Amino acid sequence: MKTFMQKPDEVQRKWYVIDAEGKTLGRLASTVASILRGKHKPNFTPNVDCGDHVIIINAEKVVLTGKKAENKIHYTHSLYPGGLKETKYGQLLKTKPEYALSKTIWGMLPHNRLGRKMIKKLRVYRGNEHPHAAQQPEVLEIEA
Repeated sequence: MKTFMQKPDEVQRKWYVIDAEGKTLGRLASTVASILRGKHKPNFTPNVDCGDHVIIINAEKVVLTGKKAENKIHYTHSLYPGGLKETKYGQLLKTKPEYALSKTIWGMLPHNRLGRKMIKKLRVYRGNEHPHAAQQPEVLEIEA
């Protein structure tokens, strides 16, 4: 029996809406990364972008467990001497929740050309509304 390898032009993509209200950041991110990668499909092929589009709403209502809001730190560097900046994750979730969620999901995807294609299928919104109603996305329930 031959192993089935899916071709990029044979991929069927769906759109999903996920409500992040009350969900844990890491568990939500790992589920979304799996959907973006296409691992939930029976014809998953590792070297083909066969994942689906994901829309995340209510990104500001995502939850961190324990003391991660005070202890976990996000680092950025401007590439100039002395340009290291630190931000606590609780503050980052208050000011830029879309960035925090997408950065967490990006960390769970492959860091190559294929991963860069996958992350472009992610849309994160702070509020309840999103402009993708024309794509008729399905609501996807994730356990808390």
